Amino acid sequence: MVIAWLTAPPALAADEPDLIFQRSTVFKLLSPNDKLATYGVDDPEVEGVACHFTVPEKGGFKGWLGLAEEVSDISLACRQIGPIRFKDKLVQGDDMFRKRRSLFFKKMQIVRGCDAKRNVLVYMVYSDKLIEGSPKNSTSTVPIMPWGPADPDVQKCGDFVQ
Repeated sequence: MVIAWLTAPPALAADEPDLIFQRSTVFKLLSPNDKLATYGVDDPEVEGVACHFTVPEKGGFKGWLGLAEEVSDISLACRQIGPIRFKDKLVQGDDMFRKRRSLFFKKMQIVRGCDAKRNVLVYMVYSDKLIEGSPKNSTSTVPIMPWGPADPDVQKCGDFVQ
């Protein structure tokens, strides 16, 4: 445990995700069930964007103790939820959110980029442990659009990329 704490990455700007709901997928008689869990997280650098991701969570005694190796299947959907405002300059492919998926070897990351030609934010989720030679991943896009008549000034993501 001490080694995991010492080698943990620095805290990211994104808060812990909000658990939206869980659904049991495999029944376990004497220990917690395997589940699919859906979480929500706001982009800490871009106001008006939220992402939701669904991850499998291992049950059983290993899962309950936090020792189970979690699988890498993660789905992602990001949407505009209000007027989009950039807080600062962004780096292409920068981490928006990161979470450990096992004690030592696996973490899930959501990274953000900008398609300046189309004025679209692009979010990709992946697990950093390779599965059969390539990481599992999912992509979601958020076109930057006006948010009602009170939002006439649509920002261009290309203006905020370093």
